[in-house]
Amino acid sequence: MAELRQSGAMKSLFPRPNSSALQAVLINTAGGVTGGDDFSLTARAGEKTSLSLTTQAAERAYRAQPGQTARIRNRLFVGRDARLDWVPQETILYDGSALNRSLCVEMEEQARLLLVEPLIFGRSAMGEVLGNALFKDRIEVRRQGAPLFLDAMTLRGDIAAHMALPHIAAGAGAMALLVYVAPDAMAQLDPVRDMLPETAGASLIRADLLTLRILACDGYALRQSLVPILRYLTNQTLPRSWMT
Repeated sequence: MAELRQSGAMKSLFPRPNSSALQAVLINTAGGVTGGDDFSLTARAGEKTSLSLTTQAAERAYRAQPGQTARIRNRLFVGRDARLDWVPQETILYDGSALNRSLCVEMEEQARLLLVEPLIFGRSAMGEVLGNALFKDRIEVRRQGAPLFLDAMTLRGDIAAHMALPHIAAGAGAMALLVYVAPDAMAQLDPVRDMLPETAGASLIRADLLTLRILACDGYALRQSLVPILRYLTNQTLPRSWMT
């Protein structure tokens, strides 16, 4: 590790790794985000290095005051012949929350990337539904400045009613997006598809870019589908925080 700077409620821990990659566990000591919060992270995997970034627990977007929105801005850089795994645990949206989140990844030649963003719509164990919330999300991956992948969405108002529509999510309470950029992406398509539930799909956008999305009834079901895929794509080195 060449440099580390941290301030505010965002901290990093570096547990004993279960692979040759440097593992960093991101901790929000505030426990979550709410309207007016502004979090940012920048991380870089240098040339011919491996870096794994995860979170200690699920991120929570709490109820916000009217007119206030929480912001999370993450920027990742993957050097030549380097690998970066961005594998945070779930983000849980509470009713009344307002979150604007962005993730931008810049990759050099021969760089590899595994990216996942799991999302849970409300606390199902409490019977919570998202009758009034805001979630804006933008995920962008670029290689040497050229666009490689872009996924953006805005959910506003009665999110539960929107997700209940059969042509949207048929009532799913959780979902995840996964992006895998590597020379062997094409070879991983069939093995990954074999692990998917009926409410998921995987596509090869180009020979080195695999993407998939999973819908699930709740966070538990989402994990049951997602963890085996993450273990497979990380060569069984998924951070231990995912198992607690």
